[in-house]
Amino acid sequence: MSELTHLGPDGRPRMVDVSAKAENTRVAIAAGRVRMNAETLRLALSGDGPKGDVANVAVVAGIQAAKRTSELIPMCHPLPITGVSVTVAASANGAGLDVTAEVKVTGRTGVEMEALTAASVACLTIYDMLKSADKGMVIENIRLLEKRGGKSGDWVRADEAAR
Repeated sequence: MSELTHLGPDGRPRMVDVSAKAENTRVAIAAGRVRMNAETLRLALSGDGPKGDVANVAVVAGIQAAKRTSELIPMCHPLPITGVSVTVAASANGAGLDVTAEVKVTGRTGVEMEALTAASVACLTIYDMLKSADKGMVIENIRLLEKRGGKSGDWVRADEAAR
C-alpha cells in the first residue's frame, strides 16, 4: 500500500489511495452551536421563524451536506454513506441552538469530514434562516466529538466523554 499522504512522489497534491485498506464500519459525530439572543431562540424554537421551521430545514441541509462533502473539501473521498442523522436542540444554557451530526459508512476511510461538514452547514442554515432577526448570531465550537472504526481505532473528545 502506498503511504497515506496527500502528496505524491513528485511532491504534488493527490487523493490518497485507500484501495488496499480493509472496509469496516466507521462512525463520526460532530457538533456545533449557533449562539443567539433570547428572542431569536424563541423564534427558532417556535417553528415559525421568518423563513419557516428552522430546525427541520437545518436537519435536511446537514444531511445533504454530508452527502456532498467530497464536492466541497479538496481530495476528500466520495463515500457510500449508510446513515446520517442531524439533531438541533436548544443549548442547555439557553444561549442558542446546538447541532449534532452523526455519519456512518462501511468503507475504507473515515467519515469525520462528513460529520463536520454536516454540523457546519446545519449551523450556517440556522444563521441564514434567522439572520433577519439577529445578524449578531455567532457560529461556534464546530468540533469532532467522536469517531469509531478504522485503522486508528476509536477516539472520543476528552471534554465530551461525559455527554
